[in-house]
Formats: sequence, structure tokens, C-alpha cells
Amino acid sequence: MTGAVFRETAADPRTQAVPLSHLSLEIGHLYLEDFEAGPAQLRRHFAQVRPWAEAARATAAAGPGTRRPRISTCFLVDDYFTRFSSPAELVPMLLDEADRAGLVIDYLARESGCAVTGGTPVAEAVAGRIVESPPPGSYGLRPPAAETGWLANGERSPVARAPQAMKRAAAWQPPAETAARRHSVFLDAELWSEHPDGRRLWSCPFLAAVWQLARLGLLRDAGEPVFVPGEHTADGFPDDWDDLPALLRLNPRADPFAAYRTCSVLPSRFLPVEHAVRVILDQTEVDRDALGQVAERSAREETAVPAPVADRISYVFYAGP
Repeated sequence: MTGAVFRETAADPRTQAVPLSHLSLEIGHLYLEDFEAGPAQLRRHFAQVRPWAEAARATAAAGPGTRRPRISTCFLVDDYFTRFSSPAELVPMLLDEADRAGLVIDYLARESGCAVTGGTPVAEAVAGRIVESPPPGSYGLRPPAAETGWLANGERSPVARAPQAMKRAAAWQPPAETAARRHSVFLDAELWSEHPDGRRLWSCPFLAAVWQLARLGLLRDAGEPVFVPGEHTADGFPDDWDDLPALLRLNPRADPFAAYRTCSVLPSRFLPVEHAVRVILDQTEVDRDALGQVAERSAREETAVPAPVADRISYVFYAGP
């Protein structure tokens, strides 16, 4: 006997680290109506985005410990709620209009990848990590988000009940935000709805929350990174969205996709969605090993990263459709 000790590999699960930029800059989110408006709509969008993208880059460069900040850009296409056009038709137009505005799209992402990517049910896994924050004084009368598909940032108004005999009806009470400052800004966000065929249809805010976690490099499946960019090596693009990777690197010289912080330049119509994103992230238990890796690396680079995940994301909302 040699005295050797044998252990199963699964007994020591390892979380693989991902390369990180300082900033992930989202310069667009395309829906069917945007595509139907034609190249002119994209032209207007990128013209609005450019000055804010430049400001975000300048801000990142001014931060401590960032001699040459690593900044990657990304663009998200909604192929989850509606399948429109094709990569072969849309992507070249997208790249042409970005180039016309002096912008470079490093990574192209499909929103359906925030639901399922590479066979991994990403949205379902993130939903399983939601830990609701019970409002002060609550008694567990509200069904959990896992049952209802709704997540709030406070206490809802109590459900009206028929008064018992000889008793007065309970007085109406307003909803209350848990972390309100003087006045409440209460939000109740729908995470999913039931599709007629019985499967879940994930909401736009929930998929956007998954998208933020992906950009922050905090998603893992059995320790493996979930969003790994595929390389664009072909001359053109496929005719079917399913033939395109969930995340595609368009610029071979791009900095890493994931980053310590994110910034999204979006039309003002996205403001309600992104408010819901923060509510979701505030109540999601993120992979601790992934968080630890980010904290360790940012400390080595002397780059300040907020502890709350929701505080690592920022936005610019410009006026317009």
C-alpha cells in the first residue's frame, strides 16, 4: 500500500474564471419594430449613442488603476419574442450603420441565449436563485415568486376581504417599498407568464437581468462559464438565428466580453424594464465563487467594484423611440 488517497473529481468542484474587461458597453438592443423602420432608424440610434459611448469610455479611463481601460462593446438582438429577418440580412446592415457612426460592435448577442444557451436553461437556473426579501412586518401571506412569477421590492397592498359579521372592513393600505427613502417607489415585476403550450415565457425584464449577469461574468453551469463567445470565421452570416452562436465575437481584437461594470446606452422606453432589472438583481443569490474571483482580481488591479451586483450596472437613457 502506498498510502495514496483517491477522491472523485466531483468532490472538489472548481469554478472556472473568465477574462474581464473594465467596462462592458452596450450600444443597442434591437426589436422587430426597430428593424422594420429600416436602416434610417439604426442610423438615428447610433447617432444618439455615439457621444454617450465616448463619455462612458472617458469616464472609465479616468478611474483609478486603469492606465488603459479594457472596454468591449456589445449589441443585443431580440430573437426570443419574435423571429424577424435573418442574420444574413440584419447583421451586415447593423455593422454598416455602426461603422457609419464611428462605432465598433465587438460582440453580438441573441436574447434567446438568455433563456437557453448551449443546452443550459440559463433563465430557469437564475430563477432558482431568487431569494425574496421579506418586507418588515410581513407574515408570509404572499405566495413566493417561484409560484406566482411576480417579484416586488416591498409590501403589496393587502387583498380586500369581505368583513366578518359585525366587523368593519379593513382599511385600504398603500404598497410600501422595503428600502424607501421618505416616499416609496413600489414595483411589482412579472418574471414569466405561462405559454399556451405549458412552457414558461420569460419576461423582458427577467431576460435583461440574466443579460446583465452574463456581462458581469457571474453566470456558471457546474463551474463552467455559460456565455462563451463564438468566433466569426465565415465569410457571411447564416439564414437562421439558431445557426448563430448565442454570443458571437465580431471583432477579433476585442477586449473580453465580461467586465467589472456595465453601461447600457438605450432609448428612454427601456427605463421601466431596467428598473425591474435592479429589483431582480437585488434579490438574486449570485454564484459566490464567481463573485470571489471578481473581487480577487479587481483588488489586484486596484479597480473598485461595488459589492452589490446591481450597483455594478449603469445606464444612459436618451430621448426618442
